[in-house]
Amino acid sequence: MAAETAANGRKLESVWDYPRPPRVEPVGRTVRVEVGGEVIAHSDRAVRVLETSSPPAIYLPPEDVREGALRPVSGHSVCEWKGTASYFDAAGGGEVAERAAWGYPAPNPRYTELRDWVSFFPARVGAAYLDDERVTPQAGAFYGGWVTAEIQGPMKGEPGTESW
Repeated sequence: MAAETAANGRKLESVWDYPRPPRVEPVGRTVRVEVGGEVIAHSDRAVRVLETSSPPAIYLPPEDVREGALRPVSGHSVCEWKGTASYFDAAGGGEVAERAAWGYPAPNPRYTELRDWVSFFPARVGAAYLDDERVTPQAGAFYGGWVTAEIQGPMKGEPGTESW
C-alpha cells in the first residue's frame, strides 16, 4: 500500500507519531526566513525537532543567519527537554520583528547539538519557507512550530488544546 502524500508531494506525517522526548533530525529542505522583505536566514543544514502533538520547530546554525539580524532581548523560558531558551528580536528590511527567534545557549546534555542554533516563530517574521513552500505558523501565541502541507494534526495550540 502506497503512503499517502500531501499537496507538496511529501509523505503525510501525523504530529501524534512524533516522539516524546523530542527527536532532532535533518530537515532535508532549504530553509529561508524573511523580515521586512529581506532574507535574514538561509540554510541547507537546518534540523527539525519533532515532539508529540506539535509541528516541527526548525533550527538553523548561527552561521546561516545574517550577521546583525538578531538582537538579544530579556526574558527566558524553560523546556523540560531542551533547557533554558533565550529570545531575540529579528531585524531586516528596516523592520524589527519582536521576540521572533529563540535558541538554547546551554541546552540540556541530550540536546547539545542545538547549542546556539536559532529557531524562528513563523507567526512573528514576515515569511518562513521550507524550499518554496511558505510555512503556516502553529496556532497559539507561545508555539513556534512550522506547519507545511504534509503535517497533520490536531496540534497543540489549536482551540481546545490548552490543557494538553
